[in-house]
Amino acid sequence: MRISNCKAALAFTTLLLSSTFAYSAGLLKPSNASYQDLQIKTHDVHVIVQDGYSRTEVEQTFFNPNQQELEALYSFPVPQGAAVGEFTYWINGQAVTAEVVEKGRAKQIYQQQKEAGNNTALVEQDSYKTFDVKVFPIAPQDQVKIRLVYLQQEQIDTGLGRYVYPLEEGGVDEARNSFWTRNDTVQERFSFTMDIRSSYPLDGVRLPAHPDAQYTQIDDQQWQISIGSNNNEQENLNPAPESSLKLDKDILVYWRHKPDLPGSVDLISYREPGKKQGTFKLTLTPGDDLALNQGQRDWIFVLDKSGSMAAKYQTLIEGVRQALAKLPANDRFRIITFNNQAQDITSGYQAVTAENVENSLNKLQAAGVSGGTNLYSGIEKAIKKLDADRASAIVLVSDGVANVGVTEKKSFLKLLDKKDVRLYSFIMGNSANRPLLEGMSNISNGFYAAVSNSDDLMGQVMLATSKMTHQAMRDIKLNIDGIKISELSHEDFNSLYRGQQLTFFGHYYGQGAAEVELTGKVNGQKVSYKTEIDFNNGQTLHPELERLWAYSKIKQLEKEMDYLGESADSKQAIQELAVKYGLVTNYTSLLVVEEQVFEQFAIKQTNKQRVAKEQAAQQQKIQQPPADNRADHKQPMFSSPKPSFAGGGGAVHPLWMLLLVMLKLPSLLRKQSKKA
Repeated sequence: MRISNCKAALAFTTLLLSSTFAYSAGLLKPSNASYQDLQIKTHDVHVIVQDGYSRTEVEQTFFNPNQQELEALYSFPVPQGAAVGEFTYWINGQAVTAEVVEKGRAKQIYQQQKEAGNNTALVEQDSYKTFDVKVFPIAPQDQVKIRLVYLQQEQIDTGLGRYVYPLEEGGVDEARNSFWTRNDTVQERFSFTMDIRSSYPLDGVRLPAHPDAQYTQIDDQQWQISIGSNNNEQENLNPAPESSLKLDKDILVYWRHKPDLPGSVDLISYREPGKKQGTFKLTLTPGDDLALNQGQRDWIFVLDKSGSMAAKYQTLIEGVRQALAKLPANDRFRIITFNNQAQDITSGYQAVTAENVENSLNKLQAAGVSGGTNLYSGIEKAIKKLDADRASAIVLVSDGVANVGVTEKKSFLKLLDKKDVRLYSFIMGNSANRPLLEGMSNISNGFYAAVSNSDDLMGQVMLATSKMTHQAMRDIKLNIDGIKISELSHEDFNSLYRGQQLTFFGHYYGQGAAEVELTGKVNGQKVSYKTEIDFNNGQTLHPELERLWAYSKIKQLEKEMDYLGESADSKQAIQELAVKYGLVTNYTSLLVVEEQVFEQFAIKQTNKQRVAKEQAAQQQKIQQPPADNRADHKQPMFSSPKPSFAGGGGAVHPLWMLLLVMLKLPSLLRKQSKKA
């Protein structure tokens, strides 16, 4: 893509996605309640990124300034791909680990214990939107302490890692937000620390929305990041800056691998001593051998003009103006808008001329904003009149919260199935309907990108444009021979775009060498990559893999239900997996009661044992250098270096160099400071 096109995409996306969300994580209370707000005294976050996944630990203390005991309800956005399995509530100074219980039963037990005046706590998932934590009681003028831990699979895209600690809730549930008020202010201490421990050398980290963050580079593979007050004896005398005490801004961290790293296969595994079955995670990072696309393209912009866009509509129009002005002359465009229904602003495809662009923008200007969000009608109109002789792409920018017309996910998937068009979705906000937008993108063999207000939008656009302008691998299959493998689970991989990774979870039996083959098609031609890797028998440092495998399996079951509908068998399978491996789902919750109450309700404390095992392994790993998890050293699977923003050893794109400078800026400033 020409530099002018990248600039156009940057301008369009920057202007379009610059809105500010109204709600954030915090303590809730009914809007008409007469008591004082419960307070967040401390909020401490510690993140460790290593071995291809992250562990996020959140500790909070809540304080009750009132003269009566109260229940605390804390709400925060569901992190993307978060497997929540550890929750601890301190009762009489003793830490009690939550157990996973069927959702309805957990809620019933919590309510019974609350009515009896007993200590209890509950973690529930509100669909794709929020995790809600309930704690009872908080005594008058007293405080309680909780800890929540979740795991996430981390993906490297074009040499960049990206982590989001979500705090901006999004405010898409109008009924909920009209009922509740929230307190999102931390009174005494807010801290965020992050350890990045990479198997591959790093050359920079960046927090675009937190310029006051402190960076420490330990070596080529390890960085430490901190935000907020230091955890020392003077913390209450020297609180964090006021801007750091509001839970209203996502914390977003980028890290960048050094360029020219080889394509690779990474393997980590876990087998409990004495067990026949082990669990593994296999990550494939192909080399940069997907060529640029050739030919003319049709671009269909699907734009939201519902009432919620009132404050952003003029910005949207200006963004479209700049984007259309930079499209290549041989490309064509359509503009579809939607509120209660969809409108084809351009009346079909238009050539990219100054007159056509100006006429389309005038129509956008005259249309204004109003009504609800009929997303289905927008997509339906976009896929009509596709030209079979030209490559077509739909660019959708939405939170996916459809509230008018067809809203069932299955209907959206059927609409896009078998259509020869790629859907590129920019998912806006933490309360966005990610399951819907991700499912739509996957079934169209497109891709999706989550966008936070804290993102470097330039980086997001560069990642997207390299995928839209390069070939993709289709019909992907993985075959493993030489060792027994079962229950292979994976993220969606119908298509592989430039810079993306493939990750598989599974169970294995025995040990020894295994042949691994990845096949697919590029422009209709079959491609194949092969290697040999070793599955060993002694890995005990990754017990979290069992939760991550179960989470991946649950996601597969949920996707099957999207097509076939919810069944008793699927629901039971999810519940059994969640209870066995300790995971919060739409059907299970984490419950804390006093120790004797677990026995009273015959709730086995298996999650307590799992948590202890994971904590011990984590402490052991952190004392060691970052592990080399590459499994194909002897027989490399890929011959080309991995794609990166530095061009893989070739000419460096000017915009890519700008992001590289931004990533290296903290270390450059630190060196200058030392010289001074």
